[in-house]
Amino acid sequence: MSDADGTPTPFAAVVYNPVKVDEAKLRAFVEKAEAEAGWAPTRWYETSVQDPGTGQADRAVAEGASVVMAAGGDGTIRSVAEGLGGSDVPIGLLPSGTGNLLARNLRLSLNRLEESVRTAFTGVDRAIDLGTVELERADGSRDRHSFVVMAGLGIDAAMIANTDPELKKRVGWLAYVGGIVAALRGENTVRLRFQLDDHQARSIRVNSVLIGNCGLLTGNILLLPEAAVDDGVFDIVALRPDGLLGWFQILWKVLWENGVMRRTEVGRKILSRTKEVRTLRYLKGKEIVLRTEEPQQFQLDGDSMGEVVAVRARIRPRGLAVRIPASEADVLPASDEAKAAQAA
Repeated sequence: MSDADGTPTPFAAVVYNPVKVDEAKLRAFVEKAEAEAGWAPTRWYETSVQDPGTGQADRAVAEGASVVMAAGGDGTIRSVAEGLGGSDVPIGLLPSGTGNLLARNLRLSLNRLEESVRTAFTGVDRAIDLGTVELERADGSRDRHSFVVMAGLGIDAAMIANTDPELKKRVGWLAYVGGIVAALRGENTVRLRFQLDDHQARSIRVNSVLIGNCGLLTGNILLLPEAAVDDGVFDIVALRPDGLLGWFQILWKVLWENGVMRRTEVGRKILSRTKEVRTLRYLKGKEIVLRTEEPQQFQLDGDSMGEVVAVRARIRPRGLAVRIPASEADVLPASDEAKAAQAA
């Protein structure tokens, strides 16, 4: 289809997880929005266990889609973002499932599907950072992936690997309780060497290392209080509790200091005068390499990626465009780094 002047009529694509999406309802909303926008018929791509969205997003871009909507949970969104990374085609978030972490961090609608669909056709684009990882397995094989929220090695990844997916479908994030218990039963200390940017490599013993592009987790838990989606750096935290007191310090730090005090100017001033606890070590950088003594579980945006012996994570500054409501355009970009890049 083309306009009167010969310009091709834009069309959208939907990459959807049939397990998590009410397809009939979604198609009705999409058809209504595309008609109102004057776009050509939307093209639909169903995910599968073998390909949860990356290949479908690749095909949509190759066929000329103007926007690719990701309809599903965090895994679908991560996979579609991987397929779109580096292109100028934006992702439209149609969140469903348990976490919806990227939508939460961007403060987008979580339960108004029709509004989210309309935004895909009428919104504006926000450029955010994209994390990329190269994973090395115990057999020497390597594979590459992308993530938009957080990558983790250690007890958090073991928790996800130990969580029953069927239980997660029924009770949501509460299913992780069983995964936490199973992870804590075993030896959960990880010995590794890490190198951040061009600094000297160091050895460390931790329970988890989390590499974040965003800071907010399920349950409104603010793990990485300084993380920004478009500042061009990772926010990294190493968890190093020493017994029950160490875990109590972590909970106090995350739930009270990050979750309550950092949300007010007075609280931030008070925290600026307090000493950091050794159970959490915060770092920032554009690239981090981790190498473990023994194979360890690894996760991306809440998806278990199996065991790894080494990880190289790099940030791709503003490597992904996200379609957001036009009413949010006046707050873009969010970070000082992104404002400088936009001005340049």
